Amino acid sequence: MQTLPEYSGIFITLEGGDGTGKSTQVKLLHEALTHQGHDVIVTREPGGTEQAEKIRNLLLQRDGGHWDPMSEAMLLFAARREHLVNRIWPALKEGKWVISDRFVDSSRAFQGYGMGLDLGFINKLYKMIAGDFNPDLTFIFDLPPEIGLERSSQQLQMTDIAIESTEDRYELMGLEFQKCLRKGFLEIAKQEPERCAIIDATQNIENVHQQLMREIDKRFGQSSIEVAHNG
Repeated sequence: MQTLPEYSGIFITLEGGDGTGKSTQVKLLHEALTHQGHDVIVTREPGGTEQAEKIRNLLLQRDGGHWDPMSEAMLLFAARREHLVNRIWPALKEGKWVISDRFVDSSRAFQGYGMGLDLGFINKLYKMIAGDFNPDLTFIFDLPPEIGLERSSQQLQMTDIAIESTEDRYELMGLEFQKCLRKGFLEIAKQEPERCAIIDATQNIENVHQQLMREIDKRFGQSSIEVAHNG
């Protein structure tokens, strides 16, 4: 198993249910941190590399099929391994900041809390592909799922990228599924408060962005790019 022994970059993940505004905040974070002089890359899960994006299409498209939760999790972790080895870890070794729209907490929430797959199995899979590596900071975007589903539907209708307009397989699972996701994400944040920060996603875009920047400054400050990590 390949693991990452040491790196000097910062890895930030954004998590939450559908329609919570993560993608917008990823763009704003990229702009703000780049303006501060950091070398920043933006990525997403599932996806982030050519091979992982192929798996994304299998799992997010409305006609992607009906997967057994364990099969789905294993596909996601195959994509995640590709993502780590070919994009995230090389960037962190170069001292870059990496911002990812979703990471392993989404597997815990969607396949675990949402689909009932054993969390111990999910965590074991993650240990196998990533060792002790974890995000330096995870933002959990919290929003009533009724609002999130409405926002997500509007976003899908507005996108001019055809393949993304039909990435609604999870939204089509309905309100109760989204309620399970919310419960799961909040439980994850409760279990790991040193890593996770809960964000009230009912705020306007600028207020959410400012909250993220304050948290980043509090945790890392201006010397953050020089921090060495042991994976």
